[in-house]
Amino acid sequence: MFNANSSFTPTRGAAAGLAHAYHKIGVETGVSAASPHKLVTLLFEGLLDCLAKAQGAMAQGETELKCSVLSRAVRIVDEGLRSALNREQGGQLASDLGDLYAYISLRLTQANLRNDPALLDECKRLIEPIIEAWVAIGPQVGSTR
Repeated sequence: MFNANSSFTPTRGAAAGLAHAYHKIGVETGVSAASPHKLVTLLFEGLLDCLAKAQGAMAQGETELKCSVLSRAVRIVDEGLRSALNREQGGQLASDLGDLYAYISLRLTQANLRNDPALLDECKRLIEPIIEAWVAIGPQVGSTR
C-alpha cells in the first residue's frame, strides 16, 4: 500500500518509461477522438517528423535509427496515406495522389539504401504542398475535433 510519508523518485530509466507511456496514452486518446481529416493530418505530421529524424540520423551516422524512421515513413505513406485514398470517389485526384505516394515511398527506400539526404529533401518538397492544401481545407470539412 502507498505510504503518504514515502517519497517516490523514479530512476532515470523509469522516468523515461513513464514519460513514454504518458505520451503514448495522449497520442492514442487524440487518435480515438480525431475526425478522418485530423487522422490524415496526423499521418502527415508523422511523416514530416520521420523525415527530420532521418536527416539527423544520416548526419550523425546513426544507421539503425535512420533505417527505423525511414521504415516508419514508408509505412505511413503506404499503409496510411495511400490506403486511405478512395479512388472511386476521388477520381483523378485520388489516382494522382496514389501515384505521388508510390513515388515518395520509392524515393524514401532509395534514400535509406543510398544514405542520401537529398532524396529526403525531394520527398519533403513533394509532400509539403499536399500538406498545406490538406490543412487549408480543414475548416471546410469540420476537422475541429
